[in-house]
Amino acid sequence: MPLFTRKPKKDDHLLDNNNVGEHKSKIYNGTKSPAPVTEDSKPKLIFHCQLAHGSPTGLISGFSNVRELYQKIAECYEFPAEEILFCTLNTHKIDMTKLLGGQIGLDDFIFVHRKGQPKEIEISKTEDALGLTITDNGNGYAFIKRIREGSIIDSIDYIQVGDHIEKINEESLIGRRHFEVAKLLKDIPKGTTFTMRLVEPIRAGFSNIEARGNPKKGKKSSYGSGKETLRFKADGNAQIQNECDNLFQPDSVMQVGIDSINQLLENFMGINDTELATQIWEQAEGKTNSMDFAEAIDASDLEEFGFTDDFIIELWGVITDARSGRIG
Repeated sequence: MPLFTRKPKKDDHLLDNNNVGEHKSKIYNGTKSPAPVTEDSKPKLIFHCQLAHGSPTGLISGFSNVRELYQKIAECYEFPAEEILFCTLNTHKIDMTKLLGGQIGLDDFIFVHRKGQPKEIEISKTEDALGLTITDNGNGYAFIKRIREGSIIDSIDYIQVGDHIEKINEESLIGRRHFEVAKLLKDIPKGTTFTMRLVEPIRAGFSNIEARGNPKKGKKSSYGSGKETLRFKADGNAQIQNECDNLFQPDSVMQVGIDSINQLLENFMGINDTELATQIWEQAEGKTNSMDFAEAIDASDLEEFGFTDDFIIELWGVITDARSGRIG
């Protein structure tokens, strides 16, 4: 049954922030009768969430993709969904290894990072590469996932991991995918000075947050330990997969291939996207040469990326290396 179709009450689905470590025993059902069950394809699952900079705990349900998840969170905390930059799983920190992407473990705890301070920075492109790896939140915001050490961006203290890239000069980037933003930055001619408008996430956060059910300060265990995962599909549906499902947990060869493809994406395009790398790997299944692989890419949704012939050959090279065990 979907939650948060009405204004949240303190004693309904929000928990006292002072008891965040004990929220499992502090959930109240409220006094109103539940709404009648209707036909709905969305998973009837409930997830716990908090604002990363501090809030009561909310219960989120009735979503089947990231966009709908953001809307449910916004309804819970009564602010526009456009305020959400990204979410992390099981940590309130701006940890890019914990980003919410194409799936959520059923026991994962969602932390929501909201828009904070905007800033405009003038940058001189003195090298061909700026040193950025860009990803997006699945809801129209591209942001910085990694900054290469020693790069142009690394020398600018005001630019940090987690910053949303809102504009380049006067061109709005809201609604653009991460690969589009990466291409725009890459296409800026060397020697050019341009302005980048960024919005950083609110960084004031919990300093001593405790894991669920753990009374010992400093002895933090992981929030998420579930064996099942809610995976968002490209067609807008969601599917629950068990950790032993080979469709979800790739074998070692596949994992090596996906990691290698992702490294190529970062080196050549400045993006980091495991889901995209997985799609590319899957297009190579059953293919024995680069021509068939290229045709499969062109006949799929990946065609919109406009991969060059040289890049296709590079991709095919790491795929065949992974298959043959040449990549450790």
